[in-house]
Amino acid sequence: MGVSEDEFRAAMSRLAAGVVLVTAHEPQPDPEGPRGEDVGMTATAFMSVSLDPPLVLVSLREGSRMDELLAEQPRWAVSVLAESQRTIAGRFAMKGRISDRLLFEDLRHTRGEASGAPLVSGALATLECHTEQRVPAGDHTLVIGRVLTASLPSADGPLLYFQGRYRQLG
Repeated sequence: MGVSEDEFRAAMSRLAAGVVLVTAHEPQPDPEGPRGEDVGMTATAFMSVSLDPPLVLVSLREGSRMDELLAEQPRWAVSVLAESQRTIAGRFAMKGRISDRLLFEDLRHTRGEASGAPLVSGALATLECHTEQRVPAGDHTLVIGRVLTASLPSADGPLLYFQGRYRQLG
């Protein structure tokens, strides 16, 4: 007996998850060419792994742009999104979306000193990470990162994802 993809998806939708924006900066390939590009993706499969050393884990769809970039670029960042940042989550989660450059164009953010990646202004927390390990897992890659910096820029409520929709506490 096995569980179908639809049954598994429905069961897992009952687990409320925090929403994060994972970002990285793709360095320019040629010093004489165009500048590098920021890349971002919305994720709900994110968790802390260890306090000592400080480690986090994000699950990336195998072959996605972020998966391919983090296979080459070991520094990346995570912005834990606040309930007021639902549109940011939706923007970076769209399939067949516009270019990453346009997605970042009007996004209020700062650039992380340790990672060079965008950190969303007004996020509940931001983390800059360095990849420690990549683990293949079915159609995803689990990326374990050592946390290099952490900050708490906002005290808003969290943005949650439950039963296929963005939600907030209360």
